[in-house]
Amino acid sequence: MRFALVEQARNRLALLIVLLFVPLWTTLAYAVVAQTPLRFYVRPVGRFVVMDGNVLTQVVGALQALALVIAFMMFVATVRSAVFDRRLVQAGFPRSCLALAKCASLVLVAAAVAVYATAWMHLFWRPVQPVVFAAGMFTGALIYGSIGIVLAAVVRSELAGMFLAIMISSIDLLLQNPLINPQSDSALVRYLPAHGALQTAVTAAGLHVMPWSCLLLGFGWALGMAGLGMTAFALRTRIHRPARASTAGVVETISAP
Repeated sequence: MRFALVEQARNRLALLIVLLFVPLWTTLAYAVVAQTPLRFYVRPVGRFVVMDGNVLTQVVGALQALALVIAFMMFVATVRSAVFDRRLVQAGFPRSCLALAKCASLVLVAAAVAVYATAWMHLFWRPVQPVVFAAGMFTGALIYGSIGIVLAAVVRSELAGMFLAIMISSIDLLLQNPLINPQSDSALVRYLPAHGALQTAVTAAGLHVMPWSCLLLGFGWALGMAGLGMTAFALRTRIHRPARASTAGVVETISAP
């Protein structure tokens, strides 16, 4: 656990993005985007809610920033520690402990960044349910942190990982922004990874309704992607043993007169 957190702390680029990009993007979204009212379909209540365009864009932008940052952090940490993890497994260290440490570090990092983004947005406006709003941000960060672990099993280049994280999060969240996509209430949008997280954040921003279904949907995506990432981690750290037939042949050769 300690090594996993140290690895995260050594990623200076990711920390710089957290400290500068998250507040810069959310500030520009609030200050530059027009306050023209936008209709957003909130599925927990089954109706449209009217919100200022800059506030809604700020919520979507904050979630996209968190998704990008956490996905990149977990991707880089998983790629850089691959050799070390494999050596630990070969030395007899339980693979389950390594997987739990990575999941725990993801939870801690996602929680810290979600609280940071929520606190920054309090400078502009106050969500009706700030704890639930932070939970929505946290869920989105968990989902994309798990996606970052999965990407580490596919590509090794940090540039490729960053590019894939940007493309996936952009397609996911831009399609759900009514400022960009007038058909953001389409039924197909429900199958995007961050749909539950965004619905939770928007509901908590302006309504007193508890979006249980969206929270559960978001955590379901997070658990599913985390399970896929841990499966990829187990395959990447598995120990290749010689076949029994070849071992038997060696024994016969040695024991022959």
